[in-house]
Amino acid sequence: MIVYQHIASNKIKTALLIGAFLILIIALGFVFSESYNQPEILYFAAGFSIIYSLISYYFSSNITLAISRAREVAKQESPDLHNLVENLAITAGLPTPKIYVIDDTALNAFATGRNPKNSVIVFTTGILEKLNKAELEGVVAHELSHVGNYDIRLMTLVVVLIGILTLLADFFLRLSFFGRGRSRNGNQAQGIMLALGLILAILSPIIATLIQLAISRKREFLADASGILLTRYPEGLANALAKIAGDTEPLEAANKATAHLYIANPLKNRHGGVGWFSSLFNTHPPIQERIKRLREMT
Repeated sequence: MIVYQHIASNKIKTALLIGAFLILIIALGFVFSESYNQPEILYFAAGFSIIYSLISYYFSSNITLAISRAREVAKQESPDLHNLVENLAITAGLPTPKIYVIDDTALNAFATGRNPKNSVIVFTTGILEKLNKAELEGVVAHELSHVGNYDIRLMTLVVVLIGILTLLADFFLRLSFFGRGRSRNGNQAQGIMLALGLILAILSPIIATLIQLAISRKREFLADASGILLTRYPEGLANALAKIAGDTEPLEAANKATAHLYIANPLKNRHGGVGWFSSLFNTHPPIQERIKRLREMT
């Protein structure tokens, strides 16, 4: 019952997520169109957001795979891995995802795709080489849980939508910079709208990050719990997470836009600090807490 409620909740969150980005982008277009008295700026922002929202929905997984420099692995190239994923997918009642690999010795994995029929599970070569079968089963079960819970739709959409919003914010900031002379000749109302637009353009990337963080860390706990329902062996995933936690190598193909997709933070805090304030911006719950919960289930 809880899992089905989570699926329904994620479908609603998908619509709200797209709506939030559309509203924010249109708001940016509106204030700049008013400040320059050019309604076509609003039309451009609205058209741009609608077109790219559709593109992100249908092609975001392909974009994510390209950003991650992942390549598809045929069954004949890695039959054991394909059989493992297929068997667990059958157990979960899901279509078998495609399998991709990132050539990197760091330990990590993620799932992507707009729905279970179009899902993909991506592994690094490091995680395939360094985990035993039981540990790898735990990782696969975790990622299949994201697929079954429709987490992947949310996690993948946010990658492209944040990029769109940041791109438009940068465009409007440049527009205001090159149009400063014109704004001086405008009336007071236009000046106020321009100032409001500048504030929105500056804050938009921060707001986008907060939307990304709104993809709750609890989904990782749920995927852990759902995953062990497939394997019936919590220690497998717990040991896998312990090995991932012990790996200090950051994943070169990952960045802040895609970090939340992975089973564990792939950046290894290479761009961040430590402490309570820094933890507010973490995309994952602490691995040690996840391991503790898993081992309490044994």
